[in-house]
Amino acid sequence: MAYHHGQLRRALIDAALDLVTELGPTGLTLRGAARRAGVSPSAPYRHFVDREALLAAVAAEGFAELADQLDEVSAALDDPVERILRIGVAYVRFATQNRARYRVMFGEQIPDRKKHPELEESARRTFSHLDRAIADAHARGLVHGDPRSLTLLSWSLVHGLSSLILDGQARVSSEPPSVEVVAERLGQLLLDGMRSRP
Repeated sequence: MAYHHGQLRRALIDAALDLVTELGPTGLTLRGAARRAGVSPSAPYRHFVDREALLAAVAAEGFAELADQLDEVSAALDDPVERILRIGVAYVRFATQNRARYRVMFGEQIPDRKKHPELEESARRTFSHLDRAIADAHARGLVHGDPRSLTLLSWSLVHGLSSLILDGQARVSSEPPSVEVVAERLGQLLLDGMRSRP
């Protein structure tokens, strides 16, 4: 199959995501992605220097998609405490609805993320939402404690819950409403603690 320049990159990323979904991140090869996209084994090298670069593109798109969702959440809410909660719920929802991509985003298959500026930038954009919401809540006196620590604590909760669900360690339905209810309840408990003065 013949692709124009931009279409080939798109086709390879789509093929890579399909393979990761079927085989896991370790099952992806450039040759396999080329075969799935219907192009020659050498075609991926026009866009990706190696397998890690292709995985980084998959991860970058995942972060960009999550960031877009968090853009909508943040824009809809003026209350920063509610924003913190809804960002957390959206994060867990994304993880459970995009399992393969989420594993690439946070897996060990991309050891040096600094080699991939697009990935670094999309991840930074994603996490800036939580940073800003907590900084805003702290500035208004709605939460107490060191903002950086609160950000790490909040991320640890939602990332840990997401990982437990994906690994089958948390008995939560894979259906989004149940997952979201659990995420919201845990988020409320966390926020109750963040509101309390030492």
